Amino acid sequence: MIKVAACQYHIDLFTTWDAYAEHLTSLCEDAAGRGADLLLLPEYAGLVLTGQLPEAERGDLHGSIVGIQPLLPRWLELCESLARQLKIYLQPGSVAVLDDDGLYRNRTWLFGPDGCLGTQDKLIMTRFELEQWHIAAGSGLKVFDTALGKLGILICYDNEFPLLAHTLAEAGVDLILAPSCTDTVAGFHRVRIGAQARALENQIAVLHSPSVGLAPWSPSLDEGYGRASLYVPSDYGMPASGIVAESEELCPTHSHWLICELDLDEVRRVREHGQVFTRRDWPRQFDDGRLVLR
Repeated sequence: MIKVAACQYHIDLFTTWDAYAEHLTSLCEDAAGRGADLLLLPEYAGLVLTGQLPEAERGDLHGSIVGIQPLLPRWLELCESLARQLKIYLQPGSVAVLDDDGLYRNRTWLFGPDGCLGTQDKLIMTRFELEQWHIAAGSGLKVFDTALGKLGILICYDNEFPLLAHTLAEAGVDLILAPSCTDTVAGFHRVRIGAQARALENQIAVLHSPSVGLAPWSPSLDEGYGRASLYVPSDYGMPASGIVAESEELCPTHSHWLICELDLDEVRRVREHGQVFTRRDWPRQFDDGRLVLR
């Protein structure tokens, strides 16, 4: 049994490093103090760092991600320090990172009690990211082997594509972390439906953390809606809805943790003794004649 915490993360303005560091530290200490082993923050949570830029710079869509690049090493150092000190696994949200090829990518990290375990880039970009923001797609999926179990990360839109989660599941992942940032209620529901479908198809768990709130000072994080959630297969011993827990409000005025107990052995048991075997039966879609139109 593990305890997981998904943050319904309110986008607040912190104009100094000290104010931001105090905020993130307090947030993580709160969840760790309530027994959480794993903390998940949403997509682009790292862009809250843009609040430390001059007003004109933080209000510029492209200028803001250029401006925060020098802040990222200090941010990552803080995140790693929190994971070590609190003896937790921390996925602190993603941020736009400038790579050596001159392209920005939407990247997140996973930190543990012993340091950084690696990174995961977003693989399939939304229209906004491609057409207006010019954020490039990453490549490849990573399996994070932890003391809690094997974890994978699919960032927001990536949860809407079945083969990505299936690839992670086939590699042994039992829990997918799904950080998201959606500026409409419809966007939240797309990610929610995708994440729950991935849990159902692969008979795994999916933990979802969204950004929320109104932040007119940020052109990239200006509006956010979503409920933090934990999804599992709808099957024996699991909630009939497949929803272990879900935040009540779509757009609260403060950050909230959704903290749940999760028994990954029970999730694995469903794959062997469930009412259905969606994971085992996946290849049957491709049997001769199944995909032929008649």
